[in-house]
Amino acid sequence: LALSYSGESDELINLIGAIKRFPVQIIALTGAPKSALARLSDVVVNACVPKEACPFNLAPTASTTAMLALGDALAMALLQVRGFQKKDFAKYHPSGAIGRALLLRARDIMRTGLRLAVASRTDLVRLTLLEMTSAKSGSVCVVGKTGKLVGVFTDGDLRRHMAQSGDDVLEQPLAKVMTAKPATIREDALAVEALKIFNTRKIDDLIVVNAQREPVGLIDSQDLPKLKLA
Repeated sequence: LALSYSGESDELINLIGAIKRFPVQIIALTGAPKSALARLSDVVVNACVPKEACPFNLAPTASTTAMLALGDALAMALLQVRGFQKKDFAKYHPSGAIGRALLLRARDIMRTGLRLAVASRTDLVRLTLLEMTSAKSGSVCVVGKTGKLVGVFTDGDLRRHMAQSGDDVLEQPLAKVMTAKPATIREDALAVEALKIFNTRKIDDLIVVNAQREPVGLIDSQDLPKLKLA
């Protein structure tokens, strides 16, 4: 790929002459389809612009933008022809934001153990707040008799119920004040799927469940910036 708007840059023309000795094809991106570079190239992509953004029509401005757009277009066309997939981003750029989002699973970024607050649906709110404080969490996973997730109780739920009934909410069982059927994600789901749920549901915490729908972790939106996922 040879880029020169004028197509007459001496250093590039001299280099093309040397490259022509090898069995390679040369694709020129230039604003001058009849230039020396164009004549020496196998394929010419016309990047001509009617006028530069520079008020004197001298500094490369609009032309450099056109080159960038053409480069992106060629890259996307090549991506399709080669069948490049999302997994290839992770393979060739594992440390970048895209690679992390495509390689990391929910289990890799969730809070577990003492950082996961879990309570029974029959537990009183007053005792549940102690569990949430101990876990340094803004929510608690509410489970039924079999340990399956049945709801979630959050700081927001507490404030809303206190605004309605005051301190009486503290003596209520979680079953009466929880949010049923909360948003969840499987532990083997990709981290990028968690990002989609956060963006669409506008929530602060996402509960991670296993195949039996038992809570096994919690993804806190505050952790995402540290993981460079959001």
